Amino acid sequence: MMTDDARLAEDLLAGLGGSANVREVENCMTRLRVDVVDESAVDTARLEDVDGVIAVVAGPTMQIVLGPGLVDRAADALEAARASSSRGPTTAEALADRGASMRAEQKRRNDTPVKNALRRIANIFVPLIPALIACGIIAGVNGVIVNLVASGDAPGLKDIPPLLAPLSGGFLTLISVFVGMNTAKEFGGTPVLGGAVAGIVVFPGVADVDAFGRTLAPGQGGVIGALMIALLAAYVERFTRRHCPDAIAMLVVPTVTVLVSGLAALLVLMSLAGWISTGIADGVTWLLANGGPFTGLLAAGLFLPMVMLGLHQALIPIHTTLIEQDGYTVLIPILAMAGAAQVGAAIAVYVRLKHNESMRRTIRSAVPAGLLGVGEPLIYGVTLPLGRPFLTACGGAAVAGAFMSTMNMLGTSVGSSAIGPSGWAMFPLLNGNQGIGTAMLVYGIGEIIAYSAGFLLTWFFGLSRQQVAELNAVDGLPGTDAATELPDAGPVSGAPAGDPLVSPR
Repeated sequence: MMTDDARLAEDLLAGLGGSANVREVENCMTRLRVDVVDESAVDTARLEDVDGVIAVVAGPTMQIVLGPGLVDRAADALEAARASSSRGPTTAEALADRGASMRAEQKRRNDTPVKNALRRIANIFVPLIPALIACGIIAGVNGVIVNLVASGDAPGLKDIPPLLAPLSGGFLTLISVFVGMNTAKEFGGTPVLGGAVAGIVVFPGVADVDAFGRTLAPGQGGVIGALMIALLAAYVERFTRRHCPDAIAMLVVPTVTVLVSGLAALLVLMSLAGWISTGIADGVTWLLANGGPFTGLLAAGLFLPMVMLGLHQALIPIHTTLIEQDGYTVLIPILAMAGAAQVGAAIAVYVRLKHNESMRRTIRSAVPAGLLGVGEPLIYGVTLPLGRPFLTACGGAAVAGAFMSTMNMLGTSVGSSAIGPSGWAMFPLLNGNQGIGTAMLVYGIGEIIAYSAGFLLTWFFGLSRQQVAELNAVDGLPGTDAATELPDAGPVSGAPAGDPLVSPR
């Protein structure tokens, strides 16, 4: 009997134009990314009707929003369905006849330097997010217990922190190794060699190295250094393998790779990466200390458009660097205000459209997910299709972001110890220079401000009188039949590409 995941994969494959029209399948935490051979062969409407699909973003890389958990199973099932499909050869031959010019155009659109660089950054860091979340939650629990013990309220828990500290800190101690492995894999090298050279960054013995008169420190350069070193190692390995006789390749290639890239790391790259990492941390600190409300206003207000264009992926190394250096990133709580403002905007739409049961049903089903940080149902099912509510939600995010950055300027930093969750799901991950309790309080106030600002801006400016009249006149959007219902969290095909707000991965 076909499982639900297998049935979902078959339905998706049919909408994508068959297995031969699928070039590559990838996924992030909520989206299935399918690189197709011929965009015109994709039946977007059919994909939208597949049970479980929240939204479809059309393009050369089809983005199918499924949500956390399901997207991982769907990716595996889709690969299995492609492997077992018997329709491939005929379809592939037919598609190949469309000519070299079409393929060249597809390659040009898909492989622009910026898009390619951002995709590679995501491929390196996104697989690390589950471990960051787990360790961040454990660190948060451990911090609460430490405070309780220190205050004398729970002396019986004094033996717990020594057990939890290795669980929360072990991964961050070696995160450079994992970054090195993923970098090598992404750029065509051997993952274990990437990890081996990246491990130099955290090796205590580097303190004995004198790099042109400057002593190195263990951890200097962090994940930035690990990425740079493993990238060099991948290129050295590929070059050496091309020019080395097969008979001695097993001995020569790994040795030359580690020797060349390792020496480069000790003599140049660790110092350079340390300067870059310090500059990033100091730059963020300076912006929040001197930019005041304006910094948060811009960051939170523009974050959703950045996400939908995929530009937010450039922030992932910055978040990771801040977490590695400070234990948390102060940017994510500010950016998370965009998700909360979407919730407020959707509630305003719900209240104003009293007679549009389809839209109200969509909002009822999407708001709980939005509160927990999953923003796509609200973005693609409510605010973006309506137009102006999306802009007013961005405005609400700007207001709350200004509050959060002002608190940082006044000396109360609020950060997240992991990348990914937002909304209420971020509470277990919060920390700051004033302690976990203060961080939770400030973040909670920021969420309330975002809900309120998103609601009020949308109430007064999000819908015109004509829109309200038309949307309340029938059970659907303007121009639809009264009997036609919007699907839950209905999609908007052709919307800008990007990841969901709530996973700044």
